[in-house]
Amino acid sequence: MFQFNDWDRKTWRLVLPIVVTNITIPLLGIVDTAVVGHLPGPHYLGGVAIGSLIFSIIFSSMMFLRMGTTGLTAQSLGACDDDEVRAWLIRGILIALVIGILLILLQIPISLYVFDWTGASDDVRPLALEYFFIRIWCAPTTLLNFVILGWFLGMQNVRAALMTQVLLNGMNIVLDLWFVVGLDMGVAGVAKATLIAEIMGVTFGLWLIHRTARQLNGRWSLAKTLENEKLLRMLRVNGDIFIRSLCLQCSFFLFTSFGARQNDIILASNTILLQFMIFSAYALDGFANAAEALAGKAYGANSREDFHSAVMASSRWALLFALFFALLFYAVGPLLIDILTSVEDVRQMARVFLPWLTVAPLIAVWSFQLDGIYIGATKTVAMRNAMIISMAVFYVLVYILVPPLGNHGLWLAFLIFFAMRGITLGVWYPKIVKSIQATK
Repeated sequence: MFQFNDWDRKTWRLVLPIVVTNITIPLLGIVDTAVVGHLPGPHYLGGVAIGSLIFSIIFSSMMFLRMGTTGLTAQSLGACDDDEVRAWLIRGILIALVIGILLILLQIPISLYVFDWTGASDDVRPLALEYFFIRIWCAPTTLLNFVILGWFLGMQNVRAALMTQVLLNGMNIVLDLWFVVGLDMGVAGVAKATLIAEIMGVTFGLWLIHRTARQLNGRWSLAKTLENEKLLRMLRVNGDIFIRSLCLQCSFFLFTSFGARQNDIILASNTILLQFMIFSAYALDGFANAAEALAGKAYGANSREDFHSAVMASSRWALLFALFFALLFYAVGPLLIDILTSVEDVRQMARVFLPWLTVAPLIAVWSFQLDGIYIGATKTVAMRNAMIISMAVFYVLVYILVPPLGNHGLWLAFLIFFAMRGITLGVWYPKIVKSIQATK
């Protein structure tokens, strides 16, 4: 019989606020989709889809700033090294600022290169470009928010993480509705709402860090922060996660691009279904984030027993919630589609491909969960290699399956991609356990 043990309680103490934090992110994407989905014509929805996809590739490729900071901070917390807990934060902030400023300086060549690969129609392209040139200015604050969130999660300070993300994404949603629905600013309003909300979020997050740091032992030390060995370790960890995240986003890019090349109706319908898939992924990521913090702390403390307990508790709850989302999409999927768009052709097309969304959570949950475990243990080389293999399989399958099967072939290849991520990570998992001393 299933018993709710101490590790289940530890998992849920982290998961509840993390899930609330995480689902505000795709909820924002759903609101973006809904406000432009009710504008006349699918090209508005396509413009935001392509523009958002560009930033999803750019910013999600930089998610190493969140993941690396979480894993390294959690391990230092487990080792009771408060000086290093502080130093990982500053190292992450410095890297985020450098990259964010570079992205602003390189916005013209980025736009010229990336938009040629989207396959966007003549109606969609100008709207997507308008969105891009506004939102690019939030690059430094977006990356700083990644570091802040990662540090709070590594510290297991989920209350601060919750407050920061709810403020950021809540304000984004409010401004979204005001600018697009109230002021009729269209696609530009969506981008401006994001820019303002990111600035507010990072300001509030830095204030919370100031309050949290007063409860730590140790001290801030620029000399310690700039130690070559530690900086190189963070760069190596972040470099592996960057390659992993870039491969993931390139796979999402290929998925959207092949939808766009079919026609605007399929692009819009795939965008809607993808919003629900992303929503479930962010919710399930709450359990992966709990695994990052709990398994990372156990790994830093060199405790195999605690590591195993953290993995098992977070994983069984992740599976149960994946089943919940599968049943939810099966039961009310058509209703959810109708909420997001009033364009009848898009509604009908999305219903055709809804069965793929229904099974997606049960397939993808294992890749999410194993990602969290690997991040906590900072076994980033294996993460990188697993993603490269999975992406290669996905690219081959897209070119094999889409010509005869159309969009069904695209969705089949996409789900096989997630299955490959879980399989490849699972093969290397025993090596992580063996690297922890069996005596603890």
